[in-house]
Amino acid sequence: MHKIVVFTDLDGTLLHPKTYSFDDARPALELIRQRNIPLIICSSKTRAEIEVYRSRLANGHPFVSENGGGAFIPEGYFPFAVDGETQAGCRQICFGSPYHELRDVLSDLRERLSTKVRGFGDMSTQEIAALSGLPEAEAALAKMRDFDEPFIFEEADADVDAFLQAIEDRGYHWTRGRFYHIIGENDKGKAATFLKRLYENQYGPILSIALGDNLNDLPLLRVVDEPVLVRRADGSYEASISLPNLIKADGIGPQGWNRAIMRLLAE
Repeated sequence: MHKIVVFTDLDGTLLHPKTYSFDDARPALELIRQRNIPLIICSSKTRAEIEVYRSRLANGHPFVSENGGGAFIPEGYFPFAVDGETQAGCRQICFGSPYHELRDVLSDLRERLSTKVRGFGDMSTQEIAALSGLPEAEAALAKMRDFDEPFIFEEADADVDAFLQAIEDRGYHWTRGRFYHIIGENDKGKAATFLKRLYENQYGPILSIALGDNLNDLPLLRVVDEPVLVRRADGSYEASISLPNLIKADGIGPQGWNRAIMRLLAE
């Protein structure tokens, strides 16, 4: 049998979109642990935020931060050397543009287009907590960014399309999860492809599974064997995601996550 590797988004997928709980996914998480299946967090969250959930999940596997901006591999995880900068016990591989560069682009476009846009760098911890529903301690971790700037439009009549096109015209990219994000050449799919190759170097052919709920998960879902789309808080599926082999999980967030994983592993 091929080695199974699971990639997962956090917010709205493994974590409930409102409570940030993963309790409903515990049966599948335990089965993954019993079968020694790598569970790779692939999130828009920062490294600092992800480390909190790695601890809560007792997860010692590689992970991907900030929409594919960085991949982190624990030292000695693979039986071969992995190039990258060593940081706090992990090899860090950078795919994204530096945060200060993204902030400069966002600020410049905001002024040039006279669009009322605010990024996390413009907000207090309390504001981020109120917008996201995160506790203030976790909202503070969300400000510790390296490769990605989440932002919002403050006016209902803002020309969103023109602003997003201006980001592209400057040679950068954008995506959307709970917030809009300005990013560099990175995405979750590129980082996942890099990690897949490392697992293939160790195990030979693998069977890859990925679970997500939003547009920023599309690049990840495209590069795996079994892509799973989880229901959003209102019970709908992200309309912009359509793949020929897409599995639509029956349930919101961790409930759908649990059902999809249990079914796939049973097969």
